[in-house]
Amino acid sequence: MNFSKRIADAINESKYTQKEIANLLNISESNITNWKKGRNLPSVDVLYRLCVLLNESADYLIGLEDENGTKTYSSTDNNF
Repeated sequence: MNFSKRIADAINESKYTQKEIANLLNISESNITNWKKGRNLPSVDVLYRLCVLLNESADYLIGLEDENGTKTYSSTDNNF
């Protein structure tokens, strides 16, 4: 599962609307729309604040762990 799907799911499951999240993070709502469409990614600073706001781990949102917190990669998976 990729970031765009995970962020969309996290927002839908949160107590906030997309507009509220944008206001709380001091970003435009179109930024969130673009994340959900896979057009771009948040900065590290915004990702940090987003994780705190949504109570999600960055590792989960970017696909390094599954919904149970289990790592989805191996230390031998270094094919960058």
